[in-house]
Amino acid sequence: MNTLDNYISEYIEYCKYRKRLDTKTLKAYKIDLKQYSDYSTDLCDCFCKNTVDNYITSLHRNYKPKTVKRKIASLKAFFHYMEYKEILNENPFAKLDIRFREAKLLPKTISFHSIQAFLSTLYVQKEQAESEYQQRCCIRDIAVIELLFATGMRISELCSLKPSDIDLDSSNILIYGKGAKERVIQIGNQEVMDALKMYKETFLKDMDSCGYFFVNRLKHKLSDQSVRFMINNYAKLAGISQHITPHMFRHSFATLLLEQDVDIRYIQRMLGHSSISTTEIYTHVSSSKQKDILVHKHPRNQMDINKG
Repeated sequence: MNTLDNYISEYIEYCKYRKRLDTKTLKAYKIDLKQYSDYSTDLCDCFCKNTVDNYITSLHRNYKPKTVKRKIASLKAFFHYMEYKEILNENPFAKLDIRFREAKLLPKTISFHSIQAFLSTLYVQKEQAESEYQQRCCIRDIAVIELLFATGMRISELCSLKPSDIDLDSSNILIYGKGAKERVIQIGNQEVMDALKMYKETFLKDMDSCGYFFVNRLKHKLSDQSVRFMINNYAKLAGISQHITPHMFRHSFATLLLEQDVDIRYIQRMLGHSSISTTEIYTHVSSSKQKDILVHKHPRNQMDINKG
C-alpha cells in the first residue's frame, strides 16, 4: 500500500542516486518532508491545495522567513517529483501564491585587517610549535584557512575535497558544489600554493589511507565541526573578539573582490551560484563600505570652510 512516507522515501532515493544531492541537502529534505507527513496523515488530503495552503500558514506562524522558505522549497520539489512520476494529476503549488517578503540579512564579513591578523597568528603558531604533532596541526590549519579564503568555497566543499581534486602543478582546484555542480577555481597566490604543497608533503600517507585531502588526527575525513573549533581557537589567539565562522571567509572573499571592482558575474561563477541574484547580496555589503568611505575618508570632511 502506497503511503506518503513511502513516496517520500522513494523521492529521497531519487535525490540521492539520480540527482546526487549532498548529504546535508538530503538530511534537510528528510526533516522537512517528515514534518509535512506528520501534519497531513491522510494520503488523499495531503495533495490538496487547501491542506498545503494551511500547512504553509502554520510554518509562517512557527518559523523565521528563511526557514519557511527552505521548507516550502523542499515540499515544492517533492510535489514536482510526484508530478513527474505521474502520481499527481495536478500540482497544488500551481494555484498557490507562496511569495512573501523576506528581510534581507546582509552577510557577515571579516575585515581585511582581521583576516591578516588571523593568518599571521596561524604562521606564528607554526613557527612556535613545540612538538612535531603541534607543527603538523598548524601546517594543516594554515592550508585549510588559506584555501577557504583563496577560493571562497563552502566548508562542506572543502572537507569533501579528494586528493585528485587539487592539481598543484596547474594551481587548479576542482570543487563539487550544490546540486552536484562542478567548478574550477585557480589559486592566484604563491604563499597559498606553498601552504598546500607543504600540507600535501606532510600528510600524503594519511591522505592516501583516508581518501580525502584534509584529514584529522585520527586519519579520518576532517569535519565541519573541527574546522569551526579550529577557527574559534585561532581567533582567540589573534585577539579577534568577533565571532568568526567558516562561511564568513566565503562572504569576505566575495565582498573584498567586489570592493576591488571585480565584475559580479565572475564572482558568481567562482562562488558557484546558479543565479546572480544570490550573488547580488554582496553588492549591499559593498555599498555599506562605500558609505563608510565617503563619511570618513572623503576630503570634504577634512575641510574647514570659512563662511564669512
